[in-house]
Amino acid sequence: MNDIAFAQADPEWLELISQAREWFSGPLGQLMLGEEQQLLEEELSRFFGGYLVHYGPGADAPPTARQVQRNVRLGAPLPGVEIVCEEQAWPLSEHAADVVVLQHGLDFSLSPHGLLREAASAVRPGGHLLIVGINPWSAWGVRHLFARDTLRKARCFPASRVGDWLNLLGFALEKRRFGCYRPPVAKPAWQARLAGWEHRAGQWQGPGGGFYVLVARKLVVGLRPLRQARREPMGKLLPLPMAKVNRRSSD
Repeated sequence: MNDIAFAQADPEWLELISQAREWFSGPLGQLMLGEEQQLLEEELSRFFGGYLVHYGPGADAPPTARQVQRNVRLGAPLPGVEIVCEEQAWPLSEHAADVVVLQHGLDFSLSPHGLLREAASAVRPGGHLLIVGINPWSAWGVRHLFARDTLRKARCFPASRVGDWLNLLGFALEKRRFGCYRPPVAKPAWQARLAGWEHRAGQWQGPGGGFYVLVARKLVVGLRPLRQARREPMGKLLPLPMAKVNRRSSD
């Protein structure tokens, strides 16, 4: 998509993505992205294939999968984006990617259902879709309700609801992980003091983390369980008497 065609894109969406990128470049956004980077690299290390597609507003380099041949970043026309597109118009063919990562894409989206459908369509059968979102049932989710910055514009969908959407799109949820248990405090001194708590809480994997990661696998198309035909009850089988052979008459 060239600059002339992209000039017709929704200006509200462009402004939202730009503001979200600016927030993730700040101290709180960097804290969250730093925790996500480590967790995503752990998950992506077990995947392999030809293409990994990343979509998200962050300005930092996205996590990559070493065993995937090509890592592509798409999204709004911002630095670091390789393929420019709108959230509901991905220039990818169906089943083009082995892995798709939506890193806070649903949080900062005007049409989260449309974006999720685009991402789901791009995943090949047997491939994986990873979704990172801000957990509304955490201190970060509470902060976004009272924030005066861009975090207030985040959608913050619960992980359970996103899991239901994935199920409707033909995905099987394999794993759900949480991270960033430190409260959203911008001062580096407080972040350093709470680093130990972050490590311990991360091992417990309680549901109070600031973000969640959902790992879902796309089911193979066409493999649906067949409904078994109703079997009518049958009567008992009784043995029939065997015919006796008169050997004298036969001689």
